[in-house]
Amino acid sequence: MGDSHIGLQARLMSQAMRKLTAAISKSNTTIIFINQIRIKIGVMFGNPETTTGGNALKFYSSMRLDIRRIDKLKEGQELIGGRARVKVVKNKMAPPFRQAEFDIYFNEGISRTGEIVDLGVEANLVDKSGAWYSYGGERIGQGRENAKKWFLDHQEAMDELEVKIKEEPQKDQS
Repeated sequence: MGDSHIGLQARLMSQAMRKLTAAISKSNTTIIFINQIRIKIGVMFGNPETTTGGNALKFYSSMRLDIRRIDKLKEGQELIGGRARVKVVKNKMAPPFRQAEFDIYFNEGISRTGEIVDLGVEANLVDKSGAWYSYGGERIGQGRENAKKWFLDHQEAMDELEVKIKEEPQKDQS
């Protein structure tokens, strides 16, 4: 409210980034900035979404991630987590424009079991036909949640699958 200082925040952010980059690179430090999305007015073509604070963060950053919740995870009526999609918008250290989806539970964080099931299906190590999941010729459950529960109950099978998943990229290279 009050006086309008157009571009003041952007100017301050640019000055701060110029001062910070030298100190950050010398001390081998990682800084994580979290920002929100605003909608640009009057945009007819392209993405109307933008981040606040000017362009300094966009230019100085080594990696930018767009993280969005795409689904809610419920147990009955209780909300227990969310499914997230992460898109790499900018990356100076690796190929950009990749994306990943994973479950985040409020009480445990990123679901390791869910990742193993998803990567197993992707690598054709876990068979999925319709809603049914099979591993090693055995039906392990109907639906992803039941497949995850089966792997939690059969820890040795989950560890075996994890080893196979980690070996999979090495087969492609040879």
